[in-house]
Parts: sequence; C-alpha cells; structure tokens
Amino acid sequence: MPTHPFLIQKKIMACDLTKGRKVPCKDVVGGLKNIYFLDFGSLGTVTLTDDEITNLTGTEIGGTANSLTAYKYELKGNSSFEQAITSSRENGTTYFEQTLNLTFKKLTKEDNKEIKLLAYDRPHIAIEDYNGNVFMMGTEHGADVNGGTIVTGAAMADLSGYTLTFAASELAPANFMDSDTKDVDFPFSVTDYAGLSGTITITEGTNS
Repeated sequence: MPTHPFLIQKKIMACDLTKGRKVPCKDVVGGLKNIYFLDFGSLGTVTLTDDEITNLTGTEIGGTANSLTAYKYELKGNSSFEQAITSSRENGTTYFEQTLNLTFKKLTKEDNKEIKLLAYDRPHIAIEDYNGNVFMMGTEHGADVNGGTIVTGAAMADLSGYTLTFAASELAPANFMDSDTKDVDFPFSVTDYAGLSGTITITEGTNS
C-alpha cells in the first residue's frame, strides 16, 4: 500500500455563509438501507466539489488500474448514523465525530470472520439511507470499530446476532456522494465517477 493511500482535491473555503434555508417538504423518512465497506485507501484520489464527492479514481486491483471493490451489507431495523460537531472558539478548532451503529441479525461462522476483519481494519463506509442519499464516512481517515457485541440472546424474542459501532473523526461532515440510484454499480458507477474506468465490483452476501 502506498505511503499516501489517496489524495483529496479540495479548495480551502472561507467561513462566510453562502445560502439561506427554507422549511422543506415533509417527504423524507429515517433509517439506513445499505452500507458499503471499502478497504482503507481504496478510494484513490477523491475529488470534492462543494464538499460533495464528484470523482474517484480507485486503485490497482489484479493488475487493472482505476478499480474499486465494495462489500454491500443490507440493513433492516436498528441501525443509525449520527454526526456530532465539536468546535472550540478558544482553540480555533472544529471537527466532526461520525458514529455508525449497526445491528446484524443471525450468527454464522462466515459473519464471525468478517466481523473480525472489520474490527482489525479501518474501512471507508458508504452509507445509503431511504431518501436516496449516500454519504461517505471516514473519507480521509477511515472508520474504526470502537465497540460491539456478539450475542445469542436469552429469550426467544431476543437478538441473536451482532452489534457494531464505528467511529470516525473528520474535518468535514460525511461527504454526500454524487451517485444516481438508477446507474449500474450504484453507488460507484463509472457514469458518476469517470475516474473509475477499471473494474468495479460490488460484493453482496448470499446468506438468508
């Protein structure tokens, strides 16, 4: 892996406000639909336009440049993504603490292995909600597992599965991704990210 696994192209913005905001329509819902884990550094060069990810270059995979592999996890129920703003006038600092809480139902030996690897790793995580938004958690520094459980439950109605908490500290909120849900290989389509001209692989689970 290179010393600098990826670069972020961005301009330093002034802190002057640029827009107002009206009360939006009541047309959104809460909850997370899918997440996509990517090995740290695999995004390649990340281009930001107004804090939105508008291009990725990926890395070399199997001899093919500008490629990317993502691991898709479907979600249902008690999973959430929150961001806390930490800002100090005294120190002149601001950063954003990103926290992802996940619940996976059912215990399997295959999932045990992947949970172990996630705990060892610090992946980038693309988070898809039910409103068609995709956010990238840990764009620059990746996200670390800082807690979780592997539980059987005590009563028949209890969870038998996994809980995981990921945390990331970034200089900006989780970046929106310029992804179209109608594109092939969503949310990493070459249609949206011209830099991904190699092989794009979205690996999905097979268990039921």
